[in-house]
Amino acid sequence: MSGDVKMIGIMAHLFDPLTLLAMVAGVGLVALFQNGARALGRAFAALVPLLRADPTKDRDAARAAMLKIDQVAQLRGLACTDRVKTANPYLTEAARKLANCEKTEQFELWAVQSLADRAQRHGAACKAWLSIADAAPALGMAGTIIGLVGMFAAMDDPAALGPSMALALLTTFYGVVIANVIAAPVATRLADLSERELAWQKEVTDRMAAIARRENVPMRRASIREVA
Repeated sequence: MSGDVKMIGIMAHLFDPLTLLAMVAGVGLVALFQNGARALGRAFAALVPLLRADPTKDRDAARAAMLKIDQVAQLRGLACTDRVKTANPYLTEAARKLANCEKTEQFELWAVQSLADRAQRHGAACKAWLSIADAAPALGMAGTIIGLVGMFAAMDDPAALGPSMALALLTTFYGVVIANVIAAPVATRLADLSERELAWQKEVTDRMAAIARRENVPMRRASIREVA
């Protein structure tokens, strides 16, 4: 029982609201200066799908939808491919572009640009979290130096050594926690989700482009008009 009380006491000493607030504010300012408000906002917005995102499930659903899109294209033509209902916004947008593009090159250009834009947004979010992971230990070390300076300045007053020593140690501790327990794992998880998501989206757009090339063959389009 006494051991538990001591552990609780130690944990209580590790929590200093003012020091923690100063560390979080400092790290936030550094990340803001390095990435800008928009990228930082996207980085925090990316926390929403962080736990519930499932690229494997999305990929399997997209492959099933692509079978339907292929069948519709063969029977009704490209103009009807957007009638296939999908739950994924990107797949819905891709099907709409496929149905409305007059030339295969137009769809291929849109696919390349859209994937590049998505990769850039994903990369900006990961970069913001990596900048937080880099800034936190550095600010923790700065707090440690400030604490040590306070200790040396108060050598004549033993009672004043405690707060300065606490500042020196807590800022380092908070920097390590923010960097290695929060920011770095978040950045790694976001990078993994981005890679897997972009992979299935590229697979989908490549298949759609192949369908467009097949259906845009003059003889194929003429046969569809005859069937219609």
